[in-house]
Order: sequence, then structure tokens, then C-alpha cells
Amino acid sequence: MAALQYVFNAVIQLYILVILVMVVLSWLISFNVVNRGNQFVDAAWRAATALTEPLLGPIRSRMPDLGGLDISPIVLLIGLQAAQIFGNNYVFGPLVRGGL
Repeated sequence: MAALQYVFNAVIQLYILVILVMVVLSWLISFNVVNRGNQFVDAAWRAATALTEPLLGPIRSRMPDLGGLDISPIVLLIGLQAAQIFGNNYVFGPLVRGGL
């Protein structure tokens, strides 16, 4: 069970990293620090967007309009941390402590 818990935590941490890359890359693109005409930047942007948009889209649709400020990644990060804490304490905790 410890191996399953490790994989669970690793997947959540990797997804958090992808969200942070997407946020930083969106800032760099919007401030013209990097250009999406660059193949690497465009590929990284498309990959990050494809991985994060399935969860960020529904959050954005339920969020009120904040005048161009998008806090949906923050909401998603808080939700992922809550899911990780819940999983570690209430799903994997009893299984690991119980010796299964």
C-alpha cells in the first residue's frame, strides 16, 4: 500500500508542477518575454494547456468575473492539496497503519 500511496502523491505533485509551469508560461507569453512562434514554447504551452484545461475549465465557468484576474489555478491547487491530504489521512493512512 505504501507504493500506491507514493504513486498517488507523485501524480498529484507532478500535476501541481504542470499547473505552475502553465501559469508562469502564460505570464511570460502575455508580457512578451517569450514568443509562441518558438516551436519549443508553443509545444510546452499546448502540452500544459491540454493537461490543465480539463480541470481548470469547469472551475473557470463557476468562478465570478474578477475583471481579467484568473484565480482558477489557485483554486485547483488548493483542491489538489486537499485531495492529497484526504487521500493520505483517510484512504491510505488506515491501510498503511493497519498493515494491509
